[in-house]
Amino acid sequence: METRLARKDDLKEIIKIESICFPPSEAASKEAIKERFKAFGENFLVAVEDEKIVGFINGCTTDKACLPDKLYNDVSLHDPNGKYQTVFGLDVLPQYRNKGTAAMLLEEFIDLSKKRGKSGVILTCKDYLINYYERFGFNHEGVSISSHGGAKWNDMILLFEKALT
Repeated sequence: METRLARKDDLKEIIKIESICFPPSEAASKEAIKERFKAFGENFLVAVEDEKIVGFINGCTTDKACLPDKLYNDVSLHDPNGKYQTVFGLDVLPQYRNKGTAAMLLEEFIDLSKKRGKSGVILTCKDYLINYYERFGFNHEGVSISSHGGAKWNDMILLFEKALT
């Protein structure tokens, strides 16, 4: 299995995976994913096994260390020079879960964010995923103000240490 930057011709599979991984109230629509890819395609990574896309991770960049709902719906709020990389979704097909696929995508996304000089990565997650993200160094900041899809979310942040000069 490998990870790579997503290409435009990957969108059909990305859209299909999103619809499998999230309930309709939380999943990004086909149009939303296309808009996001057009605005910040450099922030889409895919996991590929045997030439098949089995998962992806994506998110915009912002200057604020939080992930308000409006970021999901307004691609004009993406700031390519923003300090923080967001994670909108970490999606893995069910048959590829519990095999390290999500971890590989997340680690690659974190490394890419560091290489791009970001200050950290922010995301929201459900209660049952708090411990998962903490294993990667994320800190639980409490219950989020987000009401995306009518669900309860938790704010998580991973801050990068600045290199000592």
